[in-house]
Amino acid sequence: MLLGSVVYITYLDASPLIVPHWQDHMTNKYSAFSLFRESLRGHKGWQPAWRSPKPQAEYDVVIIGGGGQGLATAYYLAKNNGIKRVAVLEKGWLGGGNTGRNTTTIRSNYFHPESVALYEFSLNLYENLSRELNYNVMFSQRGLMTLIHSEPDLEMANRTVNAMQLNGIDATIISRAEVQKRAPVLNFRDDARYPIHGAVWQGRAGTARHDAVAWGYARAADRLGVDIIQNCEVTGLLTEGGICKGVETNQGTIRAARVGSAVAGNSSVVADMAGYKLPIQSYALQAFVSEPLKPIMNTVALSPATGTYFCQSDKGGVVIGGALDRVPSYGQRGNLPMQEDVLSGLLEMAPALANVKLLRHWAGIVDVTPDSSPVIGPTPLPGFFLNGGWGTGGFKAIPAGGTIFAHLLATGTHHEISQPFDPSRFTSGRLVDEGAASGIAH
Repeated sequence: MLLGSVVYITYLDASPLIVPHWQDHMTNKYSAFSLFRESLRGHKGWQPAWRSPKPQAEYDVVIIGGGGQGLATAYYLAKNNGIKRVAVLEKGWLGGGNTGRNTTTIRSNYFHPESVALYEFSLNLYENLSRELNYNVMFSQRGLMTLIHSEPDLEMANRTVNAMQLNGIDATIISRAEVQKRAPVLNFRDDARYPIHGAVWQGRAGTARHDAVAWGYARAADRLGVDIIQNCEVTGLLTEGGICKGVETNQGTIRAARVGSAVAGNSSVVADMAGYKLPIQSYALQAFVSEPLKPIMNTVALSPATGTYFCQSDKGGVVIGGALDRVPSYGQRGNLPMQEDVLSGLLEMAPALANVKLLRHWAGIVDVTPDSSPVIGPTPLPGFFLNGGWGTGGFKAIPAGGTIFAHLLATGTHHEISQPFDPSRFTSGRLVDEGAASGIAH
């Protein structure tokens, strides 16, 4: 589909190292014209989507972590704040951490006003992100249903929806019949263990392609002059006079006026380098995708009773997620007991999928705070700033997280949306307790 000068592409390969390069050499924009021109040239004129430079000795800002949050921060530093001497350091490949390992759901149906402001801001940015980045992130607003399984659940769902509507979120209660119309594959049998009474519905929620989000931000940041350096592991922080002045890496020392950390599940590891402790635990969050199927599910469904949620990707695979592993871990393979929990929950939700084969299984490492809300702000080490603690919400918050973290790194002061998530809330007691309010208790 063509929309203006943007070419919308369906990706057939999930590898973050192979990127389609439909690029107009004069405007550096993907377009129908450049696609047509290169087809006449035998497709020999495509250029890399971003450079692979050697690190410079010094930058204005160094960002540790080349996932969605780090890349988005670099892009918005250059675009919104005019700071282009920026390096993004990634110890592996771009998007190889949680960004490429999540289940891609994007929503803003949170309970507390502080959370709503953050995630609604992100959803608004996602709605125009493909056009802004000139890169199709495959954002599909197919809606999200949080299932209601009992009369008491219905009462609590009404309370939650009322709070969301007061906060300006497009949440509503839909009936059992409406749920069945939207997702007939779900279990509507009378003898179901968790009968469906209805659902909380957010129509503007949806999914995006995880790799495409990382690639789109990487390409856009590179065009603005940001250096993206892969296979560059940070081994320590450079401090002088008690102030962070850069980083030590396996490619040498890199100095910077300010350093930002956006490393998700490894936030505590980087904090140890800075000499302080974070109120964060890291857990594996497992996900699965099935063999490709014909279209059976055109929305996202979540069952709070089972902790399982699923949708169907554009390639036909059923994408499945669930609760966190119960033991803190940095293992990205997950474990068999949690696999059994998640998949048994799926079969309770949709028994018709019992004979479907799994294609892939993986885990991402998420960093969970006591109130299940992110930590954004300065650290006890001057010159060093933190963007972490997102738990299971990091992917859906990439555009907003990048914007507000860029503001913090550029100015040294909070964006109005990030202020409630400052680390000081853990000493003041002003928590944003989404753990107690969320539909699924991660």
